[in-house]
Amino acid sequence: MEIFNKQESNVKSYCNSFPVVFTSAKGCWLTTDSGERYIDFLAGAGSLNYGHNNPVLKKALVDYISNDGITHGLDMFTQAKAAFLTALRNHIFAPRNLDYKVQFTGPTGTNAVEAAMKLARKVTGRTNIVTFTNGFHGCTMGALTATGNQHHRGGAGTPLFGTSRIPYEGYADIDGLALFETMLNDNSSGLDKPAAVLLETLQGEGGLNVASNEWLQKLSKICKAHGILLIVDDIQAGCGRTGTFFSFEPSGINPDIVTLSKSIGGYGLPMALVLLKPELDKWLPGEHNGTFRGNNHAFVTATKAIEQYWQNDDFEGHIADRSQQVSKTIDRSLKQLSSLFVRAKGRGMMQGIECKSGDIASAISRRCFEKGMIIETAGPDDEVVKFFCPLTISESELEQGLHIFEKAAQEVANELTRKAS
Repeated sequence: MEIFNKQESNVKSYCNSFPVVFTSAKGCWLTTDSGERYIDFLAGAGSLNYGHNNPVLKKALVDYISNDGITHGLDMFTQAKAAFLTALRNHIFAPRNLDYKVQFTGPTGTNAVEAAMKLARKVTGRTNIVTFTNGFHGCTMGALTATGNQHHRGGAGTPLFGTSRIPYEGYADIDGLALFETMLNDNSSGLDKPAAVLLETLQGEGGLNVASNEWLQKLSKICKAHGILLIVDDIQAGCGRTGTFFSFEPSGINPDIVTLSKSIGGYGLPMALVLLKPELDKWLPGEHNGTFRGNNHAFVTATKAIEQYWQNDDFEGHIADRSQQVSKTIDRSLKQLSSLFVRAKGRGMMQGIECKSGDIASAISRRCFEKGMIIETAGPDDEVVKFFCPLTISESELEQGLHIFEKAAQEVANELTRKAS
């Protein structure tokens, strides 16, 4: 540990909770330098939906590298990029009746959000962007203005402006959309007409808050009525995490702009996209660019992931089965350990359980780690234990992880009972 403690910045975070040195990984398992195995319920914060070193994706990548395929190409045309765009069009867009142009940004999700916000302002000529309580969109300056978390906002070192925030569905029992619509129709509300509304349909870092289909449909209707662009940030909730490829599919809405990153690369390789309706493609050449917007290795594994998992409904069925498995454990825990837990959160394989305090959630996470599982917390006070394993996990492996969680939670409950007595 000495090299990390002496040389790495204090900004590191996950390693503080999981202080071991990992050397290899396969599927949903991580192995340390001492040979200990941990089941992974973090999955690269959603970057490893298809698991660690997925053999199908790995073979495609190794073959490509062995044949001296293009590694770095800026935004030049390559066969790898053509194959990815073709797979995306044929297997993702066409079956869902979606018509999007694809913008390759710098390789991080926050860069895709930056580009989406810039494009919305460019197209509409307006500057304000409406965002939501508990939203998380990244830590670069533009995306950070849209992020609600004060811990991250505090790192900016300068005032943040350019956005207006309204309550997300279920926030303090306030009807945020009624408020939004009223303010839009009132010339004295003080709300500058926005260029766009930016949201997660299922808030990840904000605590696994889910927007209902009805709420999303109403928001879409408001945006259309007022000429406001609708941007869905599907960076964490996309690529099958909620059960469908895009998180917004069950609602039937058709966002003007969608941002993707994390698992779109398939193998955990950096990649980020902005999907935009063709009429919004008002960019000038090079107006938003980035040296690493052409990660051809990610194109290769992204293509193979789409071809392997999204040509039919089988993978969605697998996700649905595993989601039900998680839901049953959460429901059982709510009944058996009501002293610890408040309610279930999330949807699909983006579920969690809200604890009565952040301390309880953190204690459960620590106990899980001691028992061989990596699991994190989310929410304003880190009060939600977040089940976020690879989507490819088997029924038996998922059962192992859920059993560890239940044992850890029971031990925390017993410890609290002893302290109380």
